[in-house]
Amino acid sequence: MFAIAYCITGQHDLRLVALAAGMCVLTTLTAVLMLRQSVRAPRAVLGWKAGGALATAFGIWATHFIAMLGYDPGFQFGFSVALSAGSLGVVSAAMLGAFHMVRRQSSSAQLAAAGLLAVTGIAAMHYMGMAAIDMPAHIRWKPGYVLLSLPLGLVPFVSALHLAARGRTVRSGLGAAALMTAAVVSLHFTGMTAVQLIPWQREAVGTILSPRTMSIVLAVITVLLLAVCLGSWWIARRARAAIAASERQFSILAKGISDCALYMLDPQGRVANWNTGAARLKGYAEDEVVGSDFARFYTPEDRAAGAAEAALATATGEGKFTGEGWRVRKDGTRFWAHVTIERIQDDEGRALGFAKITRDMTQYKLDQDRIAEAHRHLDAALENMHHGLCMFGPDERLLLRNERFLKLWRLPPDACPPGQTLPDVVRAALEARTGAPVDSERVAEARNRIRASLEDGADPTIVAEYDTDFVLSVDSRKLPDGGWVTTIEDISERRRSEARIAHMALHDALTGLPNRVQFQSWLDGELARAEGDRGMVAVVAIDLDRFKEINDSLGHSEGDRVLRDIARALTGTLQENEIAARMGGDEFAVAKRLDHAAELEPFVARLEACMFGGFAAYGSLAVGASMGVAMFPGDARDRETLLNNADLAMYRAKADFAERICYYEQGMDEQARHRRVVANDLRYAATRGELRMLYQPQRSLLTDQVVGYEALLRWAHPRLGNIPPMDFIPIAEETGEIIRLGEWVLRTACTEAAGWASGQNVAVNLSPVQLLKPDLPELIAEILVETGLTPTRLELEITETALIADKARALHSLRRIKALGVRVAMDDFGTGYSSLDTLHSFPFDKIKIDKSFLADSERSEQSRAIIRAILALGRSLSIPVLAEGLETDAQRQLLVREGCEEAQGYLFGRPAAMEAGTLVRAAS
Repeated sequence: MFAIAYCITGQHDLRLVALAAGMCVLTTLTAVLMLRQSVRAPRAVLGWKAGGALATAFGIWATHFIAMLGYDPGFQFGFSVALSAGSLGVVSAAMLGAFHMVRRQSSSAQLAAAGLLAVTGIAAMHYMGMAAIDMPAHIRWKPGYVLLSLPLGLVPFVSALHLAARGRTVRSGLGAAALMTAAVVSLHFTGMTAVQLIPWQREAVGTILSPRTMSIVLAVITVLLLAVCLGSWWIARRARAAIAASERQFSILAKGISDCALYMLDPQGRVANWNTGAARLKGYAEDEVVGSDFARFYTPEDRAAGAAEAALATATGEGKFTGEGWRVRKDGTRFWAHVTIERIQDDEGRALGFAKITRDMTQYKLDQDRIAEAHRHLDAALENMHHGLCMFGPDERLLLRNERFLKLWRLPPDACPPGQTLPDVVRAALEARTGAPVDSERVAEARNRIRASLEDGADPTIVAEYDTDFVLSVDSRKLPDGGWVTTIEDISERRRSEARIAHMALHDALTGLPNRVQFQSWLDGELARAEGDRGMVAVVAIDLDRFKEINDSLGHSEGDRVLRDIARALTGTLQENEIAARMGGDEFAVAKRLDHAAELEPFVARLEACMFGGFAAYGSLAVGASMGVAMFPGDARDRETLLNNADLAMYRAKADFAERICYYEQGMDEQARHRRVVANDLRYAATRGELRMLYQPQRSLLTDQVVGYEALLRWAHPRLGNIPPMDFIPIAEETGEIIRLGEWVLRTACTEAAGWASGQNVAVNLSPVQLLKPDLPELIAEILVETGLTPTRLELEITETALIADKARALHSLRRIKALGVRVAMDDFGTGYSSLDTLHSFPFDKIKIDKSFLADSERSEQSRAIIRAILALGRSLSIPVLAEGLETDAQRQLLVREGCEEAQGYLFGRPAAMEAGTLVRAAS
């Protein structure tokens, strides 16, 4: 740095150095002024840039040579005209290129490239100018200072271009000029410091200018440059004044408008200015959008489709573009815009840009959309409504009709256009539906009915039945202007549905027979008629036998088929004044009005033949029936009592296997009431302490030792006294109370047996209803755990009838029980229909011979033979056999003689209560 300072102060005339610096400042101010003017005046950009580049080149060239004139090498010197002119040409070309690259939107890389080009030209001009000095010395360059001169010129020059191109204030302009001056001066004097002169005698080559001549040339250039600067300043001032005036006018005219966006676009579609309405509408400030492409206001999908470019192309080609669409504000919200883009050109037809007007039409768009949507909804409602619709004016002419109207009457799409009269519409509709011409009287009748329905107080609805498949409901409503709206609904399906519902309400869905409601209604009418005519009415209640077995073994579909077949058979046997109904489940009822009592017998005989005379069997099960007959007025005076008495007779027939038909008799209702009392009281017998357990011993016939006890349930009713199990157990099974009763018996027997010191087994009977309960094994296991009774001490007795309902499920349950260690015995062996098959199906632990065989053994050889056969069967299967009902010594001797090992009966003792493992008293 000391060498550079010495070069300036020691080797230069400071007066000329100051003059050169002034020239440089004047040059850089001119450069900045013209660069900015080129940016502000796009129409003359090339002229301003070229003038600025040449003025800058001449000024820098003059600065260099003025400084050279102040240089004192210690020799006489001159300047080569060719090299001096060449250096001017180099710096001029470099400045032209650099200025051309500078724009307001130039990137930093572009400005750096422009600065590099300019500084390279200045450096080339400097070193060519040094080479143009003619003197008796040879120049040797110091490489370090030569290389240092380049960045010292480049860095401030690039920074100056940034301020000149992007800045807009006077301060930034002065800063740019100062940086440019520093760049030129730094490069020049650093380059001069690199000079080392070596005396050397040489001859002049070419034309040589003396310093005096060069001074004159430089003076001329300085004057010219000063004139250029003054002219540029004056032009720029005028231009700024014109621009300011134009902007004031534009502000008054355009920027003051706030209800629409009004702004200019340059020929490339960039925003040139921005008014208040645009800022309010789009949310951008002026400095945010000026210079940017107007496509930024379009939606992403419109930008992707090239909508902005298409609009600009239309405005360019046709002079004007008008359109509507969604536009985007700064905050991302959208508005519906009406856009006008008009091409602007000068007097010579050259394109200057575009004027763009944008109005916010969002509310108008929403209103139009709502109106259009309402029309669409109305059209959709009219075309898709279930009713046909016609609107007529006061003159009876059709105003509109929907598609449903045409479809109802099977009219073609172009039929019944608006303007047709009411008779024309009626005629067209009737002829299209019937397929035949319609006379005028029928048309007039239809017209008159519609007009009559419009009268005040008249029923507006007309039901028109054309055939069973076409029934219409025509409803006409008067309008204030005298016209009316007629709606037409096809109610054919509704009529059919109402008929079906009415039929379903009175008929059984499965069989098609009348149901309980219709049967009772028919019965009420016939009873009233019979009472007036002194006639009679017979009611037969029918309940199918073994129908549950069909459902359980063959499935409900087979059961349904059986019910339908029975219904068809009953329907086929009915005669006049008779009705058959399904009352529910497998229950039917048939009734007949009788004029004479003698008609009852053939009526019942026909029903008996229908139900029992060769009625088909289903699978392996035959369907039977129990029938109960009751008569009005002899057996009952009202419908409910008559039906109840018929049911009582039917239940009597069901209870008696020898009877299939039972007639009501006095006293049946008393038996039924007794059964209801027993069933009701049995539910509370255990909680009231009315039940007790008795035990009958089972002894070995060989040792006379007690091998176990059978638990027997007794019920001491507080009002009816002791009720035998054979009376209340069937009732418990019918009502389902046997489930709770059986659990109480099992739990009580196990609890008491667990406390016996003797450790004998206890046998408990299981009901068929209990056996079919899925959780029976779990219940037994729970009771054994609770009571502490060893499973092997518990023996469960079942009869063969317990396996009939669902043999597979029953045997599965027994196997799970036996797996617990509990013993299983077959009770009443020999009375079932498949005893041997039952023994084959399950490994029973004991067989109990039914007491009926032992009771007849003293007088019946057949009974003794059966006993011998059962004992032989037990020995062959290794199953112990116990005989029930032992009462005499003769019976005991028979059993011992035939090899029976165990027995129980009154000979060994009656059932009695047990305390501490000892029978305390005989049971009554």
